[in-house]
Amino acid sequence: MSTPQPMRYLEPSAETGRRFVQRGIEGDVVMLNLLRFRSVADYSAHPALAPAEPICGAEAFERYIRHTLPFLQESGGEIMFLGSADAWLIGPDDESWDMAMMIRQRSVSSFLAFASNQAYLVGLGHRAAALEDSRLLPLTALPMPA
Repeated sequence: MSTPQPMRYLEPSAETGRRFVQRGIEGDVVMLNLLRFRSVADYSAHPALAPAEPICGAEAFERYIRHTLPFLQESGGEIMFLGSADAWLIGPDDESWDMAMMIRQRSVSSFLAFASNQAYLVGLGHRAAALEDSRLLPLTALPMPA
């Protein structure tokens, strides 16, 4: 009897995408990304992007960022934070992440325009090759208590 594979989250579902748009967020949205990399990047679904020699998932993700950054900036977005991660200080012992990233986009419509840009989508295979698992949490600012 085989062990069931853990659920992986690499892309939004139609339902989560619909709920995100229907939230009616006005103004900036910050995307909190938690990323777990493959030990060896898997370019089997995107062979045209594959390097000549195997690379690790972190290297594939660096290629994704280099490809993505001009399109992100053109759409009014920016990388606010990019950092290494590991085990939780508060959280489950069996869950860890390699990287955390925060992206600010000036609006939901700017984010959607960026995410559907055909030139950006060409390099999305680097992200797919890099990631073992991920989380993406849209955040909106709250007023600071007085």
